[in-house]
Amino acid sequence: MLYLAHEDGQGLVEYALILVLVAIVVIAILAILGPQIGNVFSQITNTLGGV
Repeated sequence: MLYLAHEDGQGLVEYALILVLVAIVVIAILAILGPQIGNVFSQITNTLGGV
């Protein structure tokens, strides 16, 4: 009978690495586009009569 190592932890680590990569990409996009998004919301607020 052939012995196969358990690789349950490996899959979990791979999912964690993917999650970290996605988080880094999202943070980078928000850092780059953050001020532009803030300006859009400010314009919407001003158009609706906000302060």
